[in-house]
Amino acid sequence: MSSKFLAYASWVSVCIVWGSTYLAIRIGVSDLPPMLFAGLRWILSGIILIPFLLWRGYKLPASKEIKHIAIIGIALLGFGNGLIVVGEQWIPSGLTALMITTLPLWVTGIESSLPVGEKWNKYKFSGLLLGFTGILLILWNDIFNTFGTDYLPGILSVLTGVTIWSAGTNYSKYTKLEVHPLMSAAVQMLIAGMAQTLLGVILGEHNTIAFTTESFWAFIYLVFIGSFLGYVAYIYAIAHLPISFVTTYAYINPIIAVILGWLVLDEEITPVVLIAAVVIFGGVYLVRKGAGMNKNIQPKKSGSTPSVNN
Repeated sequence: MSSKFLAYASWVSVCIVWGSTYLAIRIGVSDLPPMLFAGLRWILSGIILIPFLLWRGYKLPASKEIKHIAIIGIALLGFGNGLIVVGEQWIPSGLTALMITTLPLWVTGIESSLPVGEKWNKYKFSGLLLGFTGILLILWNDIFNTFGTDYLPGILSVLTGVTIWSAGTNYSKYTKLEVHPLMSAAVQMLIAGMAQTLLGVILGEHNTIAFTTESFWAFIYLVFIGSFLGYVAYIYAIAHLPISFVTTYAYINPIIAVILGWLVLDEEITPVVLIAAVVIFGGVYLVRKGAGMNKNIQPKKSGSTPSVNN
């Protein structure tokens, strides 16, 4: 079996697996408190993955790198992913996936404001404007018609998570780390999981945690399929295929999430959401085009994994 075939198979796996994790999170938070649900998932993932990587010959990070890895992990997984899990208590999994497609808009907006970042151009500005128009379409009814709706807290939680994830991504991009990206990701999982679990205990979530059959299998799916299979497939794909192609998974994930949410949980697909999706995708396309025009910035070598939300 050729490496090229395996690479494309890995890309397909990423599209399907990470598209399905939104449904698993939605099922999990129906029964489990969000911080402990997310935290225990990342702790277990880290505990299993770190010994496996050591067995494969990967080295642990140097002590001087732990601080940077902790900042990245807490930003990306602790707050970024954690607030997405919190948000799915209120909003459908498909809508969550759609909101996360705005990630390139936030990443680019933050980076363009940094002294060392790529600067603004007409494509970036137009793309950001178009993307935020898509967000406004989603928020319109909640803000102007029924401000007290259950959807609004979830949408704001997800957008806050995406914003913090974007800040962590920029920190990761311009922070030099020597540790291998896989080991960095594994340590990030463990640190972020411990932070989320501690917060869950402080909030008293341990008094309400009770697995049902559905939430248990959602948890197991996220640990072994979402974390392990998803990460391994992604790393293999980016090693053998153009990164510009691999990252198109971000456009396919919402489609998978919306279809699964509709099939499994009877989540509604409204015309406004479909229109907002087209508008947001258009904005992301323009931002990516604008980013491709400015290649003079060379980020430092980073030991963190490329941005993933699941």
